[in-house]
Amino acid sequence: MSSASGAQTAEAADQDSTEAQRLRKRLVDQIEMFDKPWGDPSWDPKVIAQMRKVRRHLFMPRAGIQRSYRDSPQPIGYGQTISQPTVVALMTNALHLDGSEKVLEIGTGSGYQAAVLSGLCKEVYTIEIVAPLGEAAVARLSRLGYDNVHVRIGDGYQGWPDKAPFDRVILTAAPPTMPQALVDQLRVGGILVAPVGDDFQVLVRWTKRADGISKERLGGVRFVPMVPGKED
Repeated sequence: MSSASGAQTAEAADQDSTEAQRLRKRLVDQIEMFDKPWGDPSWDPKVIAQMRKVRRHLFMPRAGIQRSYRDSPQPIGYGQTISQPTVVALMTNALHLDGSEKVLEIGTGSGYQAAVLSGLCKEVYTIEIVAPLGEAAVARLSRLGYDNVHVRIGDGYQGWPDKAPFDRVILTAAPPTMPQALVDQLRVGGILVAPVGDDFQVLVRWTKRADGISKERLGGVRFVPMVPGKED
């Protein structure tokens, strides 16, 4: 009896209320008005559609509906944050996804960015170093039906070598410099989007070519630092 009751409670909590839909529409309408998203002449309509679809409040269960749909980063515990929705949209747009890609994400957090990516690519492989966050993200993404998202708890600096190469790589935390392992795991022709820096961070888009890497500075940002794993 208690198991069935718990399932019903979880199902009820996952419903999309009229208020949540209204606030999400208002938020994404504001994002869509952002003129010429960084590095690109216009928004990919598929990105905007996915931002309208993903229920951000389910990735911030303790925040409440109103705070979940503010265009700002919010704490999710353990010194980590869920990114500002506009930045999520900008970074996703910068990946130039067509739906066929295998994507590596570093910094699962609550799972929100992975959920956005889920509807825009073939497979998402995402790594979280904070075990409680990773475990909660696994349960949340599974419950919500994001079946093409695969979560690993571990050191993002090492990437996911046994699943490489990746068509796209995205970082949701900022390393001081780009880890070479992540560049190595990006296929030729692939795109990597990441914030890089310490006190001053810049969002950069790398495109890997047979003869090297091209880089575009997309704009100034502020992310939590990317934390390396502990050495044995």
